[in-house]
Amino acid sequence: MDVFTVISDNAMAYVNFLQLSHGSIIRSHTMEIKKKLDESDEELLQLAIVEIRQRFNSQSKELYLPFNVELDASLKVSVPKLGDKKRLLELSERNAKFFRQERFNQIKIIDPDRHTNRIMSQMKKDLRLSEEPRHIECFDNSNIQGTNPVAACVVFRDGKPSKKEYRHFNIKTVTGPDDFASMEEVVFRRYKRLLEEEESLPQLIIIDGGKGQLSSALKSLEVLGLRGKIAIVGIAKRLEEIYFPGDSIPLYLDKKSESLKIIQHLRNEAHRFGITFHRNKRSKGAINSELEGIEGVGEKTARELLKKFKSVKRIKEASLEHLTEAVGPSKAKKIYGSFH
Repeated sequence: MDVFTVISDNAMAYVNFLQLSHGSIIRSHTMEIKKKLDESDEELLQLAIVEIRQRFNSQSKELYLPFNVELDASLKVSVPKLGDKKRLLELSERNAKFFRQERFNQIKIIDPDRHTNRIMSQMKKDLRLSEEPRHIECFDNSNIQGTNPVAACVVFRDGKPSKKEYRHFNIKTVTGPDDFASMEEVVFRRYKRLLEEEESLPQLIIIDGGKGQLSSALKSLEVLGLRGKIAIVGIAKRLEEIYFPGDSIPLYLDKKSESLKIIQHLRNEAHRFGITFHRNKRSKGAINSELEGIEGVGEKTARELLKKFKSVKRIKEASLEHLTEAVGPSKAKKIYGSFH
């Protein structure tokens, strides 16, 4: 018997053929087909079966396929649903996927531009976008324990991080931990600035959060007159649900899809970048408050001390003489006295 399966993307299809004889696989072959039009998997499989059987001179009268296609009436076609026959179909499909991945890996090395174009084209299709998302921006809020609320915006170009374009935001108009209002503020500030500076706008905005954060970001786009001009989606953490504006039912992408991997990479980068900024801000605040808590030491003196001694630990360990050199005898006595 012969087993055939097909998998396809925007540009290519891959048909795997397994030939069995007396219960053993005696041949495996994967055929790569370049799509000329928007052919269906059924049409591609039908063409491939005829060509592959001729090429290998297959005389099998029984075929196992993932779905029915019109073939010569003398052939017996089965579409297995369970058991060993179904497992043969699954093996054949795995072979096709493995072959496709190997081809992708080769192209990535030999022709990186083609690799990028394919991923961008796939993202456009998966997220139902009107254009390829060559420029993507992702926002994330960080307000651990409700202190020092900050937000991060990361930028990807052609599916890769553009770190020099990453931006931090200190939340200015929101008091307390309010993720929705914070998201509204940073999205407004980011795109108001891009519009004022006549910079290029992204083709896709990703909001780290579910429907609530997405609605908040949409309000800002509405105010700026950008709603409908930039595609925007929210990604909820738990099940990687992707929400679209005005649609309560999320989209679930295949866990292994490259589109989801890029979205996850963006989200993780935004989270990492935001947490790092938040941590630095919080530790800086703690250091300053420890020094500024000493009578006669203000922000300027604290900065001078840190510049010279590099850390609060070293300031605590410094001699009165060294402190005097840095900030003068009067302040040095107060600082030395507070730590000893």
